[in-house]
Amino acid sequence: MHEREFRAFVSIAEIGRMDQAAKALGYSQPAVSYQIKCLEQMLGTKLFTRNSTGAQLTREGRMILPSARAVLALIDSMKGVCAV
Repeated sequence: MHEREFRAFVSIAEIGRMDQAAKALGYSQPAVSYQIKCLEQMLGTKLFTRNSTGAQLTREGRMILPSARAVLALIDSMKGVCAV
C-alpha cells in the first residue's frame, strides 16, 4: 500500500467523483482508477461502486475510511517532523 493510493481513496470518498478527485490531486483519471484498483487488490475488496453520478463507498470502503485518514495524518506528521 502506498501513500498515493490512500490519498486517491480519501479524495474520491470526499469528492464523490474520480475525475474531480484526480484533478484535485493533479493526476489523470486513469492514474487514480489504477491506484484504487491496486488498493482494492491489496485489500481483497471493492471500495467503491461506480455509476453515472460518480463513485460511492461500499460498506468496506466506509469501514476503512477512518483508518486511511489516520494513515495520511501520520504520514503528514512524519513529513512535518522531517521538514524541520
